[in-house]
Amino acid sequence: MNWEQLLSLKRFGDTHKRLRKEQDETRLGFDVDYDRIIFSTAFRSLQDKTQVIPLSKTDFVHTRLTHSLEVSVVGRSLGRIAGKKILEKHPHLKEMHGYGFNDFGAIVAAAALAHDIGNPPFGHSGEKAIGEYFKNGNGQQYQSLLSDKEFRDIIDFEGNANGFKLLTETRQGVAGGLRLSYATLGAFMKYPKESLPKKPTPHIADKKFGFFQSEKESFQEVAQTLGLIQTRNGKDISFSRHPLTYLVEAADDICYTIIDFEDGINLGLISEDYALEYLIKLVKDTINIKKYNALKYKEDRLSYLRALAINTLITDAIAIFIANEEAILKGTFDVSLLDKSNYKAQIADIIALSVKQVYQSQEVIEKEIAGYKIISDILDVYITALMRKKEGKASNYDRLMLKTLPEFYSQTNISTYQLLLNSCCYVASLSDSAAVHIHNKIMGKQL
Repeated sequence: MNWEQLLSLKRFGDTHKRLRKEQDETRLGFDVDYDRIIFSTAFRSLQDKTQVIPLSKTDFVHTRLTHSLEVSVVGRSLGRIAGKKILEKHPHLKEMHGYGFNDFGAIVAAAALAHDIGNPPFGHSGEKAIGEYFKNGNGQQYQSLLSDKEFRDIIDFEGNANGFKLLTETRQGVAGGLRLSYATLGAFMKYPKESLPKKPTPHIADKKFGFFQSEKESFQEVAQTLGLIQTRNGKDISFSRHPLTYLVEAADDICYTIIDFEDGINLGLISEDYALEYLIKLVKDTINIKKYNALKYKEDRLSYLRALAINTLITDAIAIFIANEEAILKGTFDVSLLDKSNYKAQIADIIALSVKQVYQSQEVIEKEIAGYKIISDILDVYITALMRKKEGKASNYDRLMLKTLPEFYSQTNISTYQLLLNSCCYVASLSDSAAVHIHNKIMGKQL
């Protein structure tokens, strides 16, 4: 892979090449990507979607929105620092083509901003709940109507694939979705493969999948334009990662490692003494003990340690990225950046404590159980109504329910796969509160 191609400013529908030297320096094409994402309806809905604690009403807990903004800020720093070093190694990118280190920062920031845009309500349990409806619920009956890959798309419903769909999906009058630059779309694609084969290799890019069958052509167009290395072809396609994806992933890993941990402390699920001990191990080489001891309040101590921890992991991730740039460009670097971290042991300790005290806390478990029921019931009502309408058998109740669906999702003159996938994507688009509200209506609990 080569950086000039990887930094493509091309957008869906372009008939000529966009040159970096012709860009308006006050608002680069990559900055436009960021703006389009932040003003999108899908991004705004993240303000009421779970990050860790579902349906939490406390002011302390991060939502998907605040998490995404923080990941974007960390990603921008990672991109800028890495960009500066890449331009030093490849000066022709600046001298011949006009790229600057801010370009790298803007691409990573935009991709990081969108990294959770396709996630359903109720956190990662929402993805599992959608899949369970088709795997073990009433949705099983549709398996015979779908190809293996189409059925796998929905039983392993993937927020990353839904995110790519949201960013690129053509609707009537809106070609190419948000029409983001291919560089940003490339950096966004953590898992550049289909839903099958499932985990064919231990390579990090094969861990999950990154696009539904409905977006296969769009995905191939982006991957080929960027010059991503094709790792499988024929009936099963996959590509190597865009190098900047590693920085987007690192930004996310850094934020959830440190900030989910911080949420656990603020909620009282992790004791402050325990937490400070873990964080200090991570920042022992950079902490100013005198400054730290002068901080009277817990919030200030946590804030100081969080900033040091994030900065420590940014510096570490950049060093790993630059040291392995050649392998990354060849597609042979097969783990995340933090898997090679000098602080891997400390990160593992923090995550293990978060899993035990936060992710598996009674509050999280109880609300995830509720989320399973809510998602299953909503899917069942809408899919039943849509399928009956498609077959000309809709009841009065079915017709009433379909009137509550947005027009795009109420289409039935489409394939069964598209109908089912649209239903999944509709449920995934709901905020936590909207899902609860719709469920209450369906159950007759709210007029």
